[in-house]
Amino acid sequence: MKKLAALVLSVVMMAMLAGCGSKSLPNTVFTLDDLEGKTIGVQLGTTGDIYATDVKDATIERYSKGVDAIQSLISGKVDCVIIDAQPAKAFVEKNSGKLDILSEPFALEEYAICVSKDNKALTDDINKALAELKANGTMDKIIANYIGDKKGTCPYEKDANNTGANGTLIMATNAFFEPYEYYEDGKVVGIDAEMAQAVADVLGKSLMIEDMEFDSIIAAVQTGKADIGVAGMTVTEERLQNIDFTDSYTTSTQVIVVRK
Repeated sequence: MKKLAALVLSVVMMAMLAGCGSKSLPNTVFTLDDLEGKTIGVQLGTTGDIYATDVKDATIERYSKGVDAIQSLISGKVDCVIIDAQPAKAFVEKNSGKLDILSEPFALEEYAICVSKDNKALTDDINKALAELKANGTMDKIIANYIGDKKGTCPYEKDANNTGANGTLIMATNAFFEPYEYYEDGKVVGIDAEMAQAVADVLGKSLMIEDMEFDSIIAAVQTGKADIGVAGMTVTEERLQNIDFTDSYTTSTQVIVVRK
């Protein structure tokens, strides 16, 4: 009887411990001032990674994918995640009731296409294409298809008259950054994918998308493995030392994701 009682008590204690472990850890980050000394999750090589390094006494945990940083936040391995606003919203929606985004933005930024410093002609051509796409409303339509009330209603359709006679435009990206680039039915889709296709159509080129780790994109463009890098990439002084950027095609905000 004593052995049976001890066994029952052991099972009850294990269940109680498991129940405690299933509860999420309380949030400790409520404002930008709370970041000091915290453990911050970021995606390796992103703007969030660059900016987070300036937070006093913070420990930076770097992940190859934003989703991995988010999972570490949920499990309590990091105190918060700094990431772009739109992917942050997608992560919050997919983890209903577990996450929240602080109302105070961490940083404002502009997205642009990175091009090799040795390929200024391509940079100029893309800038002209972007100007055309902005002027005729195509860029606004592409963004609206992924963000806002018209989401999913106005996808960009590849120009049927574009035969790719002017060659192939190879785009390096990291396709885990919804809604800018992500997989759907085995294909890379998103704002950046549609924008790049629209640019390719203006230039009379075929588009080829190469998925890779985010921190490999600039090197791929520098070495000629890709013509352009498009991955929700922000123009920074550090990046400009190694790569050129086109004009901006959209703006975004770095935000702080916390446990709810």
